[in-house]
Amino acid sequence: MKILYAGSPEPSAKVLEHLLTKTSHSIIGVLTQPDKRRKRGNIKVESAVSKTASKHSLEILKPVQIDGSFKNTILGMEFDVLLVSAYGKILPCWLLNHPKLMAVNIHYSLLPLYRGASPIQSAILNGDKQTGITFMKMSERMDEGDMIEQYKININNEWRKDDLENKLCDLTISKIGKILDSIEKSKYLLVKQNADEASYCHKIKKEDGVIDFNNTSSNIFNRFKALNEWPGVSFLHNNLVIKIHNMAIQECNADVIPGKIIRFDKDGIVFKTIDSSIVITHLQFPNKNIISSNDAFNAYKDFFKKINF
Repeated sequence: MKILYAGSPEPSAKVLEHLLTKTSHSIIGVLTQPDKRRKRGNIKVESAVSKTASKHSLEILKPVQIDGSFKNTILGMEFDVLLVSAYGKILPCWLLNHPKLMAVNIHYSLLPLYRGASPIQSAILNGDKQTGITFMKMSERMDEGDMIEQYKININNEWRKDDLENKLCDLTISKIGKILDSIEKSKYLLVKQNADEASYCHKIKKEDGVIDFNNTSSNIFNRFKALNEWPGVSFLHNNLVIKIHNMAIQECNADVIPGKIIRFDKDGIVFKTIDSSIVITHLQFPNKNIISSNDAFNAYKDFFKKINF
């Protein structure tokens, strides 16, 4: 079966690598995001999918706009399935309708939950105990197509975004062959999504990473796990934005206003929350290296005591 593959980040590249090395399907080319320019060094960096495609000498398409000459290129290609895994752009109807068999999307949630750009982060932010992947026939409206199959996975309470993403990627790889075979042999059953149960998630923004201690400890910890990879989580203290690189929930019954430091020693900086406390064990000042709470206690004791003690 001939497949045009569309994807961009590392998990998508892992799925592509599996298809190329562990299945008999033919990848005729890849559609991926244009190279992005780094802030430092002004160097352009290609997507993970682009790197994998280059390694296997595949045709690579990186359109800035999905129209014009790109449309003519695609319409001149013959393929059975358009397989999409976190490509990063909304695809037009003409492209979804071009494959001989189907346009398929791999979405990292149990649709209709978490339609949109950040399903993995949303599952962690909301403290979900279970999530999964959905193989879906693509439609014009975002993540609203009929479902081909779903597979579930339990979420470990300690998993961060990259941990859960890796587990979902592994689950995808273990099931993708079965799904493609069922499409090739027309042995699948499409199931409509229940729109009444739908929820949506937005694209994560940098400001989403700012911690508000006037919240529950579990919500704060979930935000840390969900956004630790990007944009990272931080808090404001003495007019400085300080990044958090490790934290944990700590029981505390002290009658203190949320956001106040209730203890600071070599084991951590303990901030009061609505219901308990959060202990920060690794942090980073602007333009500085990551340091442990032990180093922070030795170097920044006065900075943290200035307001709160």
